[in-house]
Amino acid sequence: MAQVHFTIFIFSSIFVISSSSFIPAPHPFDPLTETELKLVRTIINKSYPIGHNHKFTFQYVGLNELDKSLVLSWHSSPGHNVKPPPRQAFVIARDKGKSREIVVDFSTRAIISNKIHVGNGNPKLTIDEQQAATALVLKFKPFCDSIVKRGLNLSEVVVTSSTMGWFGEKKTKRLIRTIPFYLNGSVNTYLRPIEGMTIIVNLDQMKVAEFKDRFTGPMPKADGREYRISKLKPPFGPSLRSAVFYQPDGPGFKIDGHVVRWANWEFHMSFDVRAGLVISLASIFDMDMNKYRQVLYKGHLSEMFVPYMDPNDDWYFISYLDCGEFGCGQSAVSLEPYTDCPPNAAFIDGVFAGQDGTPTKVSNVMCIFEKYAGDIMWRHTEAEVPGLKITEVRPDVSLVARMVTTVGNYDYIIEYEFKPSGSIKMGVGLTGVLEVKPVEYVHTSEINEDDIYGTIVADNTVGVNHDHFVTFRLDLDIDGTDNSFVRNELVTKRTPKSVNTPRKSYWTTKRNTAKTEAEARVKLGLRAEELVVVNPNKKTKHGNEVGYRLLPGPASSSLLAQDDYPQIRAAFTNYNVWITPYNKSEVWTSGLYADRSQGDDTLAVWSQRDREIEKKDIVMWYTVGFHHVPCQEDFPTMPTMFGGFELRPTNFFEQNPVLKAKPINLTTIPKCTTKRND
Repeated sequence: MAQVHFTIFIFSSIFVISSSSFIPAPHPFDPLTETELKLVRTIINKSYPIGHNHKFTFQYVGLNELDKSLVLSWHSSPGHNVKPPPRQAFVIARDKGKSREIVVDFSTRAIISNKIHVGNGNPKLTIDEQQAATALVLKFKPFCDSIVKRGLNLSEVVVTSSTMGWFGEKKTKRLIRTIPFYLNGSVNTYLRPIEGMTIIVNLDQMKVAEFKDRFTGPMPKADGREYRISKLKPPFGPSLRSAVFYQPDGPGFKIDGHVVRWANWEFHMSFDVRAGLVISLASIFDMDMNKYRQVLYKGHLSEMFVPYMDPNDDWYFISYLDCGEFGCGQSAVSLEPYTDCPPNAAFIDGVFAGQDGTPTKVSNVMCIFEKYAGDIMWRHTEAEVPGLKITEVRPDVSLVARMVTTVGNYDYIIEYEFKPSGSIKMGVGLTGVLEVKPVEYVHTSEINEDDIYGTIVADNTVGVNHDHFVTFRLDLDIDGTDNSFVRNELVTKRTPKSVNTPRKSYWTTKRNTAKTEAEARVKLGLRAEELVVVNPNKKTKHGNEVGYRLLPGPASSSLLAQDDYPQIRAAFTNYNVWITPYNKSEVWTSGLYADRSQGDDTLAVWSQRDREIEKKDIVMWYTVGFHHVPCQEDFPTMPTMFGGFELRPTNFFEQNPVLKAKPINLTTIPKCTTKRND
């Protein structure tokens, strides 16, 4: 099962799998279809008339969280002959200024649950209401007058939406701030901000609630902000050679509906308007046991916290919770064949409900492809056997599932990489455009302030310091649901006097099994330890508990004060790793209602209950963190900065699972030569 067939030619033909190759198949985790979204709208419209005058809007529509025991029972039954879990939609709507939660059952075509949200926070913003708010500002007379007073052309002004955050208010309205930018010779919107304006829009009333203009800051020049290759001027470079990727036997993976099978992996791949790409029921085939074994029940983005480090009036509120406020699925973009994904990629479309409940389709929103990057799966050269030299090498191939979500100025590349060795790598790439502020300086020698809160990256332009904290929710089921979290501390010991050796020290492991949530909170880098999720009920023939180890990426934690309001809302970044018992209502680490939330429904709050987690169905929350001090190389667009982590089998198999993987066939057509005639 682990054998991979993979051939590369430098050749003129390119094989591409289109989205038409995906045939829908019934599966509990399949995303809601266009037909189902239309049905949800029809059913709800009977009780709550939908339309401009009725003030009823769809903010979130997704698959209602399923009963896990029913899903696993269905999945483990031969031929899936057990009745699947009931298929239902979960809806969050705004209804006359209140948030309403509705569950629609498809089998009965009826609303089976209906309640008003009474806590803090608001649901995700819709695209329609953001567009309506920015259009409103462009027609607001005091704003138009200010633009004219600044000597700017109103037709060249672009207004974007920004969430407000929460800063201790006892009662909050559903407000957003809007931020103006000036084009006039540039299409790089975010690099020419019109500084000094406060423009607040009430979304429920759809009117400007506050406006003031302090007329601060110069306008950065439009020069040097172009990034379109068709508009850039020579010289070009660095020069890169063209190449063609061709698999003569077609791709090595198969897709049945949303179920992907490749090498020794099988998993389900779907789309959610808040999370984006979702991976479910990932299992790996064990040749020794001749069966698939569970690894990951469900994994997806839970939140992206992006606080900026300028405390002044134009900036202090910028502390985004991207998935909860804007929707990482709603902000996902169509992927470009050959550039966002290689020629051998297959693409899958995504669908979500718009503000009026009608389906919105995003073509090619996810891709999946086999990746060969010249890496080595394993190798060994044996030169110690007399008269014999042995070299065995296996080139590495992996399968990548990818999406890109563009939230404002940043493009986030989110991917899951499955390796035949059993590892799963989660990756986050940051690219796009800096968020900048205009200043009077063009050189560091001119700075006469204590802090400009960033770096001068171009004339009159400061790239503001900020963070990116990307949190994944990983419901691991390592060979079953009853798992434990083990912290194997690496401790230094002095060599016993009873041992006859010149060595004075060594290190060994000290096993600590976390019994409650508090014992499982991890700040990476404070001590040397290995973090492993094990199944204590399953052991190898040598007595080791089967498990998967967490291999963290570079550790970055929030540096904000614990009593700072953005940090209260994003207290899930207080630790890099959390472990909680499975609870189907605990999905979004920033809370179900993230916009203007007050930090009272977050992972940090749930975990305060300090529940038991030993030999339980547990969930891992891992945050990939970046402290971003901008530099000139990030301007006018930023080369991708990549981070991530890996889940790697540890005593899960009896031996190396890719030991018997046959070498793949890599071929190139000889270079053509042309004889010169002098």
